Amino acid sequence: MTVVERLARELGDIVDTSASVLDEARADRSGHRSPGAPLAVVHARSVEDVQQVMRIASTTGTPVVVRGAGTGLAGAANAGPGEIVLSTARMTRVLEVRPDDLLAVVEPGILNAELNAQLGRHGLWWPPDPASREISTVGGNIATGAGGLLCAKYGVVRDAVLGVDIVLADGRLLRLGHRTVKGVTGLDLTSLVIGSEGRLGVIVGATLKLRRLTEGAVCTIVGSFPTVRDAAAGSAAVTAAGVQPAIMELMDAPSLAAVHALLALPAPVAGAAQLTIQTDGPAAREEADRIAEVLRAGGGDVVLSDDPVEGERLLAVRRAMHAAMATLGTTLIEDVAVPRSQMAAMFDEISRIEREFDVSIPTVAHAGDGNLHPNFVFEGETVPPHIWAAADELFRAAIRLGGTLTGEHGVGTLKSRWLADELGDDQWEIQRQIVRVFDPQGILNPGKVFSDA
Repeated sequence: MTVVERLARELGDIVDTSASVLDEARADRSGHRSPGAPLAVVHARSVEDVQQVMRIASTTGTPVVVRGAGTGLAGAANAGPGEIVLSTARMTRVLEVRPDDLLAVVEPGILNAELNAQLGRHGLWWPPDPASREISTVGGNIATGAGGLLCAKYGVVRDAVLGVDIVLADGRLLRLGHRTVKGVTGLDLTSLVIGSEGRLGVIVGATLKLRRLTEGAVCTIVGSFPTVRDAAAGSAAVTAAGVQPAIMELMDAPSLAAVHALLALPAPVAGAAQLTIQTDGPAAREEADRIAEVLRAGGGDVVLSDDPVEGERLLAVRRAMHAAMATLGTTLIEDVAVPRSQMAAMFDEISRIEREFDVSIPTVAHAGDGNLHPNFVFEGETVPPHIWAAADELFRAAIRLGGTLTGEHGVGTLKSRWLADELGDDQWEIQRQIVRVFDPQGILNPGKVFSDA
């Protein structure tokens, strides 16, 4: 009996081998595709379904790729020949909401935006705010250690998770973490699982740390600058002024022009870069006025609004970035982070790499925390060698400036070759050993993050 036949016998019609579904599982939104189709996609409905899949996989030595909505940008959930895809996208329940304890217990397949729509009825919200919040799952957010637009003030996913439930490679269920604000019993395995990209276990549940809905106004400030370096200096000046915006996003001239074209907006001034900033809470207006003053002092042309509809319209320009890049060709969407004081220097490095490799790299940044998203645009499905060479130089430049290969997208398949350069040989080997403790057979998401773990 084949693996697929055994899956079908024990799990029934949740095992899908249709050609279109198998083909879809080969790719995510990174533009990268696996070399061929997987064996089957299992649409798990429960923890028990996940455990049964992993028991079959463990017994037969069959690799398993865990997949949520497939919106990742590093190829971590792409499945290939000989692999089972274990989808948790149908596990969408909110199991518990506790306003008194500011926590919720959820299944991994619920969409980020849908979760907050439900929490809003209780006067609560979960702060992580990826630009893909309408289409990305909470389980995927946790698996990649996602960030987003609000993390400068409210932190990333790691700051908003109290515990995770995972199914190990052999089918055992572990409940990690706690429901208390504090908890330091034993090693912090919850933090280890966050950002592990499916290498340690299958996330089947999460206990989330919530906040009460923020009271007060939301103010939006847009500052236009003659160059991207001026805009980066403006964001650094806001940070230095001691004001804490909820959102501070930077768009360089090519990315801004592409979005304006997509949204049929008037073309921006040639070469102009833009900062989009939001403040919230009771002091939002005072903070917005202070930020506007700082930006004008730095040469920015500033617009300020406290109208929420207008604020969302202004922010929609930033949220349309990925769609705008898709109109230019195939994009390799990258994700480096540098200390905030090095933002302007990193944009200088990007300009140098564009000249040296004769490539265009439209770039946006979460300027509040130094996380840049350079986009390499090319034709076709395969990343050309000169694009990889330019990306290699960009990664090394970020590390030289004291930064990191990835701030929120993860390593996946696209960055594994550079991992040891950042970690160093000793830490790289220790991390590989940790993977083997959780998954001795090496069947969970093989080839991702650690190419030979």
